[in-house]
Amino acid sequence: MLTTHAQPTFAQPASSQPTSGQPKFSKRLLGCAIALVAVASHGAMAQDGSATAPVEEILIWGSDAGQRSSMSHPASVLTQDDLASINIATTEDVVKYEPSLVIRRRFIGDSNGTIGIRGANMFQTSRSMVFADGVPLHYLLQSRWNGSPRWSMVSASEIAQVEVLYGPFSAEYSGYSMGGVVLIESAIPQQREFHFDSSYYSQEFDAYGFDDRVNGYKTFFSFGDKIGDTSLYFSYNRLENDSQPQTFYFGANNSSPTASNVTGGVIGNDQYGNSQLWFGDTGVVDTETQNYKVKIGHDIGAWSGLLNIAYEDRASGHQPNAYMRDSGGDLIWSGNVRQDGDGISIPAGRLGVGEQERDSLSLGLRVRGPLTDSIDLESNFNQFAIVRDESRDSLRNPADPGFTPAGQVTDFGDTGWQSAEVKLTFNDLGVDNLGLVTGLRYDAYELNIDVYDSNDYQSGDKDSLNSSSGGETDVSAAFAELSWLPTQQWALTLGGRYESFNSDSGYYTTSVGGAVQPVTVPGQSRSAFSPKFTAAYQATDNWTLSYAVAEAYRFPIVEELFSQYQAYNTINQANPSLKPEAGLHHNIGVEYGFDGGYIRVNAFQESIDDVIEAQSETLAGGVSVRTFIPIDQVDTLGAEFIVNASDLWLDNLDVRFNTTFTDNEIVRNRVDPSIEGNVYPRLPEWRANLLATYHISDDWNVGLNYQYADTSFGRNDNRDTEQNVYGAQDGYSRVGIKTDYRFANGFSVGAGVDNIGNDIDFVAHPWPGRTVYLNVSYDWQ
Repeated sequence: MLTTHAQPTFAQPASSQPTSGQPKFSKRLLGCAIALVAVASHGAMAQDGSATAPVEEILIWGSDAGQRSSMSHPASVLTQDDLASINIATTEDVVKYEPSLVIRRRFIGDSNGTIGIRGANMFQTSRSMVFADGVPLHYLLQSRWNGSPRWSMVSASEIAQVEVLYGPFSAEYSGYSMGGVVLIESAIPQQREFHFDSSYYSQEFDAYGFDDRVNGYKTFFSFGDKIGDTSLYFSYNRLENDSQPQTFYFGANNSSPTASNVTGGVIGNDQYGNSQLWFGDTGVVDTETQNYKVKIGHDIGAWSGLLNIAYEDRASGHQPNAYMRDSGGDLIWSGNVRQDGDGISIPAGRLGVGEQERDSLSLGLRVRGPLTDSIDLESNFNQFAIVRDESRDSLRNPADPGFTPAGQVTDFGDTGWQSAEVKLTFNDLGVDNLGLVTGLRYDAYELNIDVYDSNDYQSGDKDSLNSSSGGETDVSAAFAELSWLPTQQWALTLGGRYESFNSDSGYYTTSVGGAVQPVTVPGQSRSAFSPKFTAAYQATDNWTLSYAVAEAYRFPIVEELFSQYQAYNTINQANPSLKPEAGLHHNIGVEYGFDGGYIRVNAFQESIDDVIEAQSETLAGGVSVRTFIPIDQVDTLGAEFIVNASDLWLDNLDVRFNTTFTDNEIVRNRVDPSIEGNVYPRLPEWRANLLATYHISDDWNVGLNYQYADTSFGRNDNRDTEQNVYGAQDGYSRVGIKTDYRFANGFSVGAGVDNIGNDIDFVAHPWPGRTVYLNVSYDWQ
């Protein structure tokens, strides 16, 4: 986060107002992002000269509200005012309408809410970084659906502001920011306050052999106070929700003469256009997540410290559905079957039940203050630990006549990460308007996974080790970035980041003569230097041009290097010799600013070598086989058109609209040249988002939200062309509405609907159907 401290006219601080005749650059870039200014101006417009309505003060700890990144770094800022049209259940909802950003949250409470930004698709989770109050939420231990950020460690109800940085153009962030960085900031109490909110959700869903309504609810409360120089905050968040089935199963062809005749199977195509006989699904996924949060902030003179403690207690389970019945009307759970002449095999373990318990602890400490009149220090320390993560799966469904308590237990051993960063900001280097940010950072990651065969899966018995794998990585970094405002029209930054990467302690097990034997995996050490440069030019009071270029190196994560195991439904093959992804990124921006907002166009280009691709194949019957094989080069060319404006066309109408075009291509792939020239998976050509809020009064809002995406491919070979089936990468066009009303006594009520058309679309797994939201909240100060 680059902040210019010399405060020349080019980059006014968020709290200042430009005087007559001054360039309006800061207003153009920050006008829609400053929470206090937006709230105050809205209140002033709506008043008729009577008493002023009370305005809640929001203070983000240790910084002013508004954009904190370099003015030449492509970014987007969201404040609480911008969220009025979003039906918010979890933290992912807050950012999912931002430009060039996709969140694959399949249902409310999904632990696999993956994120993709720009040329990084939704499964390249290690190319996006997420921080909440300086604490990392990105999960750089596993990839794809297992690598989603730990969104549930922060509740949507505590968020004050979000800033999205696009691309790796700041030296302050590692190559894991190839796609971008999401910076979440929460408010810090300035007086005694209490907040409560509760929400109810109801979704209808109809696909394959499932047709039902599933429901959920959320309860959140927080208490905060400031006693002298100490701020205290405590919150509790409980989310319980049932989801639509996430996986649908078809069987492998089987011509057994002893197959049982059945009915009830669903005939339909798979994503390749092949006709299949579907025999069941994973059933409703029942999730319950509890989050406990404690924050303690303390000021000592000009110095501030913030201690952040978060604990997550999560449980989930599923009971699969069988579609087929025999001649006696009994459900079929396994075996060879035949329907209308088509024979398939149903694996015994495919419709087994499963449950997971996961407890996580995050500790964060943030300290900042001045060392001298011109030198500021900021330090961040974090430890994240998986206290418990255990999955228990049965070998057969309990309704299967052949059921026994046998199953498998997957257990995470010592797993987590530690990070430490110290950063210095120099405001006076002897040259007017020249500043420097420099610092050191260290991150260490460890992952250990054990799979046990169990004679009693429900009790979690670990009777014999089936497989085990794991390892460690660490990244040490030094960075520096100069920022200079040579004139009132120019802003320049020049930086670099040196990183040293190590992997060690890798291992996996193999079966030798029926016995499980450990195999040591060699580690590796690499280093890389990433230069960065950005420039912005204010051509007139309204027009601003910018350019940014950067190199970035994304080192492999632990799972890609070492995680090798086989469970009932998954086979994972690691690759300990992986090299880092090497990227060259460009961004050209043009912005027109006006009172109340801006229009912005960004053109970006990314060329990534040695792309680490978690290539996955789902076999007939539902087993997923995954390998990590690099692709030599993938290029992406894209453009963004963004409009953020208040009082657009009508007084009191606020609009946030963006559309993104991407053209990406697999340029080189020596392992399989046949895919050269293909479109890289899960990157639709067109995406668009709209948030429109009309303020009927100070207390009553009505809003519209809209999301659009083209169809895309899920595979490198681009063979998956069938749409609206399980496994497809469907395009979608979803409309939602929301309204909320605030009473004078502190109560608020709201209601909304997402996916009004109840479209059933798939992103391999199904997106939610039509979902109704009802909520009530209370604030006391």
